[in-house]
Amino acid sequence: MKRPTLQRVLLLAALATCKAQAATTGLQPLDSVRAAALQAVGGPQAQGEARLDSSLRLPACGQPLQAVASGTRMAQVRCDDAPGWKIFVPVTVRREADVVVVGAPLRPGQPLSDAQLLVQRRDLGTTEGATFSDPAQLAGSVTRRALSAGDVVTAADLQEGEPLKRGDPVVLVSRVGGAEIRMPGVALGNAQVGQRVAVQNSSSNKVIRGKVSAEPGVVEVVQ
Repeated sequence: MKRPTLQRVLLLAALATCKAQAATTGLQPLDSVRAAALQAVGGPQAQGEARLDSSLRLPACGQPLQAVASGTRMAQVRCDDAPGWKIFVPVTVRREADVVVVGAPLRPGQPLSDAQLLVQRRDLGTTEGATFSDPAQLAGSVTRRALSAGDVVTAADLQEGEPLKRGDPVVLVSRVGGAEIRMPGVALGNAQVGQRVAVQNSSSNKVIRGKVSAEPGVVEVVQ
């Protein structure tokens, strides 16, 4: 059987103390509400802060508090007594991990290399999106937006697919009524995935505007 950690033992002891205090004061100890909120968002071993106004007064709950996460920064804590009560508690969870960060400023559309990236220990409590632990995971990736030195690199910061350069051969894809037509073409400008670009149809020499697809070398005709 897995032995409880010291942190969990202390948490259970604090909750027991809060319950005893509630029985004598008629009010719910705010520390018990904070502890329930933090555990709901971060799990039993979570470290961080749950914020409540110290002047808040809640009737003592005659049964264990119920808490559920409402996102990564908020928890709903409730007492199921009749009439009971319910409160939303802002939570900041500390999650430290070794992650890839930017060593120098990067512009949008810039390819990443090992020389531009570092691995540092960071608190990820407010970081949204998947992170990376090894610069090799980002080989060949291209930035979607500008990044400053020290920024944690997340999946949302990276483009899907390769940027298009003027003169690159492409495949024009047109979809009409469920049918798909593919034609060879040449890019007439530079563009990132999701951006529009002018393409010259190699067969008709007609210039057509399309959107760069995440599929390499493909431009979807804009209807």
